[in-house]
Amino acid sequence: MPNSKSKDLTTVKLALEIGILVTSVLLVVLVLLHRGKGGGLSSLFGGGVQSSLSGSSVVERNLDRMTILVGLLWVILIIGMELYIKLSA
Repeated sequence: MPNSKSKDLTTVKLALEIGILVTSVLLVVLVLLHRGKGGGLSSLFGGGVQSSLSGSSVVERNLDRMTILVGLLWVILIIGMELYIKLSA
């Protein structure tokens, strides 16, 4: 029968793994939504109309901020997983 400490560590590991998986997928989607030289996938969601709109820079700035935030969260979760691996060994 596992003790309470190992059960808690297993729960932490599961939470870290799920967090890494979700942030990884979000990061890929957010990066693909950025407009590159060729328009990128953001042109599929109305990016072609953005050039005539005055608020397109706000959308791009918010997308940049969301990408940075998710990227930082991903790095924090990776560091947390590394600490978990070092502590559980």
